[in-house]
Amino acid sequence: MYRPNGKLLLAFFLLPVLVLTWSPACFADRADRNQPIHLEADQVMMDDAHQISTFTGNVRLSQGTLLLSGDKIVVVEDKDGFKHATAYGDTARFRQKREGFDQYVEGYGKRIEYDTRSETLNFHEKARLKRGLDEVSGDNIDYNTKSEVFRVNGNEATPGNEPPQRVRAVLQPKPKDAETAPSARDRQPPVPGKTLTPTE
Repeated sequence: MYRPNGKLLLAFFLLPVLVLTWSPACFADRADRNQPIHLEADQVMMDDAHQISTFTGNVRLSQGTLLLSGDKIVVVEDKDGFKHATAYGDTARFRQKREGFDQYVEGYGKRIEYDTRSETLNFHEKARLKRGLDEVSGDNIDYNTKSEVFRVNGNEATPGNEPPQRVRAVLQPKPKDAETAPSARDRQPPVPGKTLTPTE
């Protein structure tokens, strides 16, 4: 699987904050994994010999509350029936409801890879991941939908003297009563793009 050469730039002081904010007790909707995958597109080309299907034109892949969209999605099925879907687009998008919360995790990138076997997503190029008002961005984000654990990478300076892209994060203060119940702010559906930190 593709891995960028950029070094991990998440500051050490940020890690405990992210662990507390993205609580492992709050998982993505577990019922999604047992739902069938639905795809909508303007056109599809299927290669049964290699188990590859290419969907183009305003493509939407859904599995329960999980939604993946892009200009093109390529789906490869392995011998055990698991799917690996890769979405491409100027801004490919991901969205999934969190277990036990009226709240969604959202992700963006020029390429998004979704693996049904490992239940992971990989966001590439101008990657962003958002939950409520908290957000992170970088060149590459690896996200586990089962545990909500993620890793964010920046990238190094290019030969064209472009500056390196650092990891950025915006973490909102945690309400004092958040341990017993989600706050009213957290229960509001996220609005894509309104609080995301722009990346270089």
